[in-house]
Amino acid sequence: MRDFFIRSLEKLVGLIVILSIIGVVIGSVSAMFVPDGGFLAGLAVLVGGTIYIILLGGGLYLGLGIYDNTRRTAEALMNRNAADLANQTSSSQD
Repeated sequence: MRDFFIRSLEKLVGLIVILSIIGVVIGSVSAMFVPDGGFLAGLAVLVGGTIYIILLGGGLYLGLGIYDNTRRTAEALMNRNAADLANQTSSSQD
């Protein structure tokens, strides 16, 4: 059940990043056509929004990556401990 929620969160993060990119592009284009805005305002929205999306998406994917690495490390340690226990059991029987 836990894996379902983690995988769903990964898909949700991807969707949020894609929708944010679309929003930044639409916002920058609309800022270019506002009489008080102009090309530089639209460019500023595009650059600022891109930096924001990179930081937001990177942070969210970093958190998911930490979860995956922690899970894999725990599995590796459990397998290692099981192998060590099996070796100790077989050597004590000899």
